[in-house]
Amino acid sequence: MSDGRDSHKGGSFPKWSIGFGLEKVAYLTLRFPRIIGIAALLFTILCGYQVTRVSVDGDLMRVFSDSGEQFDRYQKLTEAFGTFEEDAYVLVNSPDLTNPEVIERMRDLAFDLELSDWAVGTMTPFTLRKPSADGGTVPAVPEDMATRAEVAEVMTDLRNNDPIMRNLIVEDLSGVVMILFPDVEKLREPGGTKAMITDLRELIADYNSGDLTVQLTGPPVWSTELLESTVADQAMFSIVGFLIGAAISLFTLRSFWGAVLATFTPAIAVLWVIGAVMLIFGSFSFLTNIIVTLVLVVAFAESMYFTFTWLRLWNDGLDPYEAIDEAVRRVLPAAALTSLTTMVSFGTLIVTQGRGIEEFGLSGVLGVAMAFLTFATIMPLTMRLAIRLGYRPPRKMSIAVTAPIPLARSITRRFYKPIAAFGLVLALLLLVPHFLLQPQFSFEDFLPRNSQALATANSIDDGVGGVAPVYVRIPLADNDPNLSDADFERVKQVQDIVEGIVGQGKVISGASMLQYAEAGFSREDIFNAVGPFMKRRFVTDDGSQALITAFLPTIMESDDLERMVNEMDTQIAAAGVEGAEVAGYRLMTTFASTGIIHSIRNSLIAAIVINIFLIGLAFRSWRLGLLSIVPNMLPILGTELYLYVSGAGLQLTTVIALTVAFGIAVDDTIHFLFTYKRQREAGASHPEACDLTLERVGPALIATTLIICAGTSVVMFSTLPPVALFGTLTVITLIVALIGDLLLLPSLLLAGGRFFQSIGGNKK
Repeated sequence: MSDGRDSHKGGSFPKWSIGFGLEKVAYLTLRFPRIIGIAALLFTILCGYQVTRVSVDGDLMRVFSDSGEQFDRYQKLTEAFGTFEEDAYVLVNSPDLTNPEVIERMRDLAFDLELSDWAVGTMTPFTLRKPSADGGTVPAVPEDMATRAEVAEVMTDLRNNDPIMRNLIVEDLSGVVMILFPDVEKLREPGGTKAMITDLRELIADYNSGDLTVQLTGPPVWSTELLESTVADQAMFSIVGFLIGAAISLFTLRSFWGAVLATFTPAIAVLWVIGAVMLIFGSFSFLTNIIVTLVLVVAFAESMYFTFTWLRLWNDGLDPYEAIDEAVRRVLPAAALTSLTTMVSFGTLIVTQGRGIEEFGLSGVLGVAMAFLTFATIMPLTMRLAIRLGYRPPRKMSIAVTAPIPLARSITRRFYKPIAAFGLVLALLLLVPHFLLQPQFSFEDFLPRNSQALATANSIDDGVGGVAPVYVRIPLADNDPNLSDADFERVKQVQDIVEGIVGQGKVISGASMLQYAEAGFSREDIFNAVGPFMKRRFVTDDGSQALITAFLPTIMESDDLERMVNEMDTQIAAAGVEGAEVAGYRLMTTFASTGIIHSIRNSLIAAIVINIFLIGLAFRSWRLGLLSIVPNMLPILGTELYLYVSGAGLQLTTVIALTVAFGIAVDDTIHFLFTYKRQREAGASHPEACDLTLERVGPALIATTLIICAGTSVVMFSTLPPVALFGTLTVITLIVALIGDLLLLPSLLLAGGRFFQSIGGNKK
């Protein structure tokens, strides 16, 4: 009778494996090492060249493209009136704004902004003109004012009576907001946005002094900050994550060259992933940037499994080359299945709405595939080379990864029934916060911590109530570029609805210049006074569509914004204004995020169902598939409890983290079940197989979890809040998963008794 311990004999590779044949890549490597080695070297060189071309796209439109109705509305809006997500806001504050000298310096700044090579237009009190009695126009802010009283009177009159200026001049006359409308074509050139922000910052720096404080904010500044933070994160995640993984490998293997062997393959995996993403997508986004770190930690995990198995077999007396072959048989099938389950988790994201999430899902599938290929090729080739160079294995692993195993074995043997019952009850109780969690979106979460642009936006909100625009696009009947009477009333009707919702004085349109109309000026006179560029912000050149702009705070809860927009839609529809659509960049990001969150959450459920089915099919045991549900669901439910208690809620990156972390967490369960089944097939009894599995797999589980958590913890220090939260959730999920695999999984097996005793054809 076998004691269930490892057998090194039987050399042929299995006809059926849990890896669905994907491990045959490694078998080909063992059979044709030179050919595979040359192919791997050539691909590595290609990917190395791509690394020199690495770029990160900070455009959030890439994330939200094709994300639903609000994206479609925004597309129609930009087709009719141009893009709005590139407007730059300049906040000018002064404790002495009514000083004529100060106001003239502000005028100089306004003209410098208007004359900037990047500007196609501006909206400031100093570039605004109003109709004059002789049929011409005059500056809204007269030049060469002599007294503070005169300046105060003009600025107060503008703020109180001009619908545009009341949203740009602070009520206590302590500041003014200037809006620059950039040349979109120039911005689309490589590095265009960053160059514009650099030039504007240099321009406003000349005006910063004791009596003037000038600050820059707006969507292009936010996207630049996002881009810069993402680039910095990419370097930090790759370098620091790799160094942490290498350090833990050295600590657990107690051998410098052993750590080199364990870390070399993950390094190549990262290189391959970066190269492949650049070849296919041309650049990284702030989401796909996360893939590099995930692949690094997954590759480290599988590398540690293989290294632990190979060194143990070698230390047990097997020839080192045969130990490589045997490690391939024992580890690669499980690695193939874990890669499949992780790819399924990423793959379910591909069918969600939004091109950005689709790219993230595709990049994840590609990244995991690249990691597996390096594991199946580079790993055995590297170990063969190490043997030829005279490498000798350490006799013992670190006590840090072996000491917990006897304790775990003792606990599960003595308390397996209470642990199993507690795990099942806890999983049921954790369904409560699961169903209570609701999607939420905060635009400021996409900006780095301590963002100066965000602070400036807050100052604008405090000063003028916000200049974040929401638009209503209205089809017109008479195609009159100066608005016919009927079209004017149509626009006025919608403006009154919107103003009743967002507040008096917070809405501008072609129907809002009433003070000039009451003074006897025609609509044509008024439109001529504002100039052709600003006129296009009210009505299209062909007079087929009009635009209403409502100014809202930049920082606003997504629920409040959604309620406001839904109320606008409802009242406009009730008024019988057909074809009018509420749209805007802020709306698109808010509504799209909520829709994407719902979609990804559904994809997570699909990933769980598919992966449980895959496990059952791979092991050819519905019992093991059923057994894997609770240990793999508990980490997800536990993480959702953290989201509920902390108030973080379901954000875009949190549901991505849950989906991806589930795929990674399944990895440990598969390796445990694979080893358990193999021990049963070798003749071990049900309790013996549980003990032997803990002994064989436990240290690798601990080591890999340490590496993944340590490597992913680097992400927690990202300056981007959603990326940092992603790292936090991944660490929580994997720690709970480790506890589940060391205590709950063997307890469920033992508590199942006869239910699991027939597994592996062994009824003991």
